[in-house]
Amino acid sequence: MAETGAPPLPPTPPAHSPIFRAEQFVWLTARVLEQRLFAYHFLNGAADPVETALDAYRNEDGGYGHALEPDLRGPVSQPLHTGHALHVLDAIERCGGQRVDRVCRYLTSVSTPDGALPAIHPSQRGYPAAPFIPIVDDPPSSLLATGPVVASLHRNEVWHAWLFRATDFCWQAVESLEKTHPYEIEAAMAFLDSAPDRTRAEAAADRLGRLVREQRLAALEPENLDTYPVSPGYAPGEHHFPHDYAKTPRSLARAWFTDDEMSRSLDHLTGEQQEDGGWPIHWRQWAPGTALEARPMVTIEALRTLRAYGRHIG
Repeated sequence: MAETGAPPLPPTPPAHSPIFRAEQFVWLTARVLEQRLFAYHFLNGAADPVETALDAYRNEDGGYGHALEPDLRGPVSQPLHTGHALHVLDAIERCGGQRVDRVCRYLTSVSTPDGALPAIHPSQRGYPAAPFIPIVDDPPSSLLATGPVVASLHRNEVWHAWLFRATDFCWQAVESLEKTHPYEIEAAMAFLDSAPDRTRAEAAADRLGRLVREQRLAALEPENLDTYPVSPGYAPGEHHFPHDYAKTPRSLARAWFTDDEMSRSLDHLTGEQQEDGGWPIHWRQWAPGTALEARPMVTIEALRTLRAYGRHIG
């Protein structure tokens, strides 16, 4: 047999198992980056090929573009692309060094006056973007963009001048949330799960958990989804579940839900695997290629969540 340069594979799982079906889906549909990520997480793959694939999306300004986040097309660097790049680097334990120093310089260059990140920098104008992501000349600070980025940097003990004001913004934004929506809560929890002040984070998470239940932002009975509201601007059926907030048992959001509620949530996640082996996306699909690119990303995250909770995936 010819040498491929690939790492030795683990034993082949049964053909009907979730991981086997997902692997076939990834090889059939995914970009090189997600193929390498799948191999890293589930096939004993190395981190170097993931970094190499991610480099294709990196720009000279230190940010990332080229539709790394599929709902933003075009070459220009954007905070959402760059946040996703940090998520990838964090997942492969490579979130540090000169690469991240360059990222922080980019983040500084696109920050709002209060030191945080906009969801979309105006440089996106002229390139295709999802219609639910508005492009404005003077965009406001966004917890959705800033929270996950700050979380990745804190989790990896990165220290940069940009991080101080951005962290202050996240605390202010999280502690002032009242009427909110699921993606904002997810961003808040990404921040709180990695914030250095653990006592303050636990208190803030406890308050957010009460908001989630009061505003019915988590579908606790997946078999009765019609009884749960969908947030304004979301696609029909775009519900969120306990596992979306508590992606691992270590998340502060895990305390929001009973064991039965979490078990039903994970059962629902398991049952969402499609005939082709991948998991679906539930947000608005506005172009044919974006769904194709996003589904392998969602599939990898679903498998990681199920594995984190000890669910059998193959």
